[in-house]
Amino acid sequence: MTSSSLRPRRFDLVVFDWDGTLFDSTALITQSIQSACRDLGEPVPGDREAAFVIGLGLREALERAVPTLDPARYPQLVERYRAHYLQRQGALTLFPGVLALLHTLRARHHWLAVATGKSRRGLDEALASTALAGLFDGSRTADETFSKPHPRMLEELMREFGVEPGRTLMIGDTTHDLQLAANAGTPSLAVAYGAHEADAFDAHAPLFTAHSVDALGDWLLAHA
Repeated sequence: MTSSSLRPRRFDLVVFDWDGTLFDSTALITQSIQSACRDLGEPVPGDREAAFVIGLGLREALERAVPTLDPARYPQLVERYRAHYLQRQGALTLFPGVLALLHTLRARHHWLAVATGKSRRGLDEALASTALAGLFDGSRTADETFSKPHPRMLEELMREFGVEPGRTLMIGDTTHDLQLAANAGTPSLAVAYGAHEADAFDAHAPLFTAHSVDALGDWLLAHA
């Protein structure tokens, strides 16, 4: 056992975003948004514009990605997005090293949770398909509370575990995740291998920006 595993915890509750942070799904979400737009004959957002909305609730994400769409047609866009996403979601995987990192954090007795823009059904299916069931102590999804960056997801998780904001850490790959943390009064970490680029994080003052899962793990073992 390393000395880092014996050090006192700085954070009792570690909360992860899902897509682009733990799960290598950024490209599929981006392409599914673009394909759904093509299906409806709407302007197709570029990769960066489509990726920017990842992490928000699905309806809000599509409204931001395609702001010119007639509001009455958003249900059709949601339907087409889901069709494209579901067609390929079976090929998605965790980022290499994520599973080992989560097991290490559990061995250090951190509570682990997920705060995601996915639906409850979508998250539960992902957990079941990636052998992650049982690794997380709690979770919140965009269809059961307010979407990011509203602080409600973190507020509910902190209340559930009786943890103060200063003992809670939010980890995510988008500025929506970092703003969620700021709104809830918690520290944050950014990961730069997901949907948003590293230069977007500076204004949100994360404790650290990790450019790989290995770098994320090293920081957590040394400082969390």
